[in-house]
Amino acid sequence: MTPVAPAGLPIREYILVGLISAALTYLLTGLIRQFAIRAGAIANPRARDVHVSPIPRMGGIAMYLGVAGGMAMAHQLPVLRRAFEFSFDPVGVLIGGAVIVLIGALDDRFEIDAWTKLAGQVLCAGILVIFGVQWNAFWVPWGGNGNSLGSMVILGNNQGGLLMVLLVVVLVNAMNFVDGLDGLAAGLGLIAAAATCTFSIGLLDSAGGDVGTYPPALIAATLAGACLGFLPHNFQPARIFMGDSGSMMIGLMLAGATTSASGKINYTRFGGSDLIALLAPLLVVIAVLFLPMLDLVMAVIRRTRRGESPFAADKMHLHHRLLEIGHSQRRAVLLIYLWAGLLGFGAVSLTLFDKATVGWIVAVGLVVASIVSLTPRLRRAQNPTVG
Repeated sequence: MTPVAPAGLPIREYILVGLISAALTYLLTGLIRQFAIRAGAIANPRARDVHVSPIPRMGGIAMYLGVAGGMAMAHQLPVLRRAFEFSFDPVGVLIGGAVIVLIGALDDRFEIDAWTKLAGQVLCAGILVIFGVQWNAFWVPWGGNGNSLGSMVILGNNQGGLLMVLLVVVLVNAMNFVDGLDGLAAGLGLIAAAATCTFSIGLLDSAGGDVGTYPPALIAATLAGACLGFLPHNFQPARIFMGDSGSMMIGLMLAGATTSASGKINYTRFGGSDLIALLAPLLVVIAVLFLPMLDLVMAVIRRTRRGESPFAADKMHLHHRLLEIGHSQRRAVLLIYLWAGLLGFGAVSLTLFDKATVGWIVAVGLVVASIVSLTPRLRRAQNPTVG
């Protein structure tokens, strides 16, 4: 029998552990900054960089410690302790996160080559798989029997493990590629984690208190808290960068949270005629990470067409293009926040509220975001002497 939690959603507990993670990250970031300076983990300005003065990195260490502190608090709460008693997902994410933060910290200091980092990412994905964080099944819109809109594809251990490794590598590098402006990766991590946590809590409600839905909400809540606590130190003008230790950790934890929520979902709970409900897990995963993944795909295509390595650096990412058309750093970051928030929470809202109303609100929001994004270009076209 599937264990069931006590009546009532533990929303206050999730908020508490998120705030604990935020407070610990905020307080520890200053100490990590001093450690990074003494260790020589400094980001000196390069041709493709936006910052103009040396800035310490390794901020991901403080973020990981914040996550660990939040999960330690959750383990002491009677309700959220169930996330550890009936699942190894949080422990697997903590161990895999520790390894990837170590790899990232070494890269922040010594600049490890891309293939070594890739091997480390695969290793960390393997750790998640060992602890059971992998896709067991997913829904496809074909193969129905006439009474349903599709069918469920059951994955074997090897197939689910390979899919998890692929997801981790893609999300880790997507977050790493998008980390180019002050506060950008931390803000996107916050939005994606908050949307995933909201979806998981909604899934918990629809599942009637099934504690199997506790781990993804806990992972996402602690990650959201860590990103929130790091932002005051990292928003433009940044005093410290999260470095690869932070961006890779965000990608790994998002992969863990979304897999824990979507990869193990019981699709029999949804009605066969509710297409949005059946597609909800996939929509949420795609929507909350749409911008980083789009940037990653465009970068890989762009670089391979030039005959370069997919990991070669350039100055043609989405945030660079926003700067080129006239946005300031802060405005560009806030615009990307707006796009990510509309897509992520729009997808989550489709599973919780009236779909037509949500669709109109998101559509209007996207039109407004598009107009605001193009405003500098329109002004420059009207007045070529500006800038």
